Amino acid sequence: MPKNQFQRMIFALITVIITVHGYVFYSLYVINGATLMEVTGADSVLHAIQAQGGVYMFGRMLPIWALILIEFCFAYALECMLGSPCSFKLACMNFDPKETHPVIFESAVICATVGLMVPVMSFLAALFYYPYYNGFHILTFLANWLKLVCYNFPFAFFSQLFFIQPLVRTIFKKMFRQ
Repeated sequence: MPKNQFQRMIFALITVIITVHGYVFYSLYVINGATLMEVTGADSVLHAIQAQGGVYMFGRMLPIWALILIEFCFAYALECMLGSPCSFKLACMNFDPKETHPVIFESAVICATVGLMVPVMSFLAALFYYPYYNGFHILTFLANWLKLVCYNFPFAFFSQLFFIQPLVRTIFKKMFRQ
C-alpha cells in the first residue's frame, strides 16, 4: 500500500485518528459507561462525564477532547516508531510478501501491529488513568495494565482486522488513486 515514507506517515495518521476515537468510545461507553452513569446518576454516559467535570486522567478531570489529543499524540508516535516498522518485519519473518497472497500478508501485519501496540498503549493508559489519589502502588499499576490488555486486545484485534484497516485502506486508495 504505502510506497514511500510520506505515504506511510499518512497511512499511520489515518489509522491513528480512527483508532483513538474508537478506543475512547470503547473505554468510556462500553467498559466504563454503566459505572459512570451509576456513580453520577446521569441518564447517559455523556451527561455522566459532564456531571463529573470530565474524564479522570493524570490525577485530574480533563475534557474528552484533551484525552483524545493526548492519546493521539502518543499513539501516532508509537505507530510511526514501533508499530509500522516492527510489525512489517515480524510479518516478513513468517511470510514472504512477494509470494504470499496480499490479504494473508496484510492480515499478518495487522496482527503483529495489534500484538505490539496493545501492550504498549495499555501500559501508557494504565499510567494516564491510574488512581493517583490513592498513592502509587506498583502491584495496582501492574494489575491495571493487565486488565487493560485483557480488555483492549480482543477489541483491537477484531476492530483492526475487520473494520479499521479495511476502512483505512479504502480511504488511502482514494487519496492516492491506487
